[in-house]
Amino acid sequence: ILRDYRVGIEGVCGGACDCATCHVVIAPEWAGKLFPPRDDENDKLDELPLIEPTSRLSFQIIWAEELDGLTLTLPPET
Repeated sequence: ILRDYRVGIEGVCGGACDCATCHVVIAPEWAGKLFPPRDDENDKLDELPLIEPTSRLSFQIIWAEELDGLTLTLPPET
């Protein structure tokens, strides 16, 4: 969704969990409403130089109607 609306997500790997160019920071009040990250997502996040407690790879978020209104930010480029 973010890439389709051209809001700054590069998403080089197209969702294969290989690049982390879709890194976002989920608002704390929304973080618990998402499906938990898989091990491969956590491994890729661990490779980033700067992450937050609610960092996620946006291509790995499983969208559901309950997430309508989800608030997130794009991290600064490092």
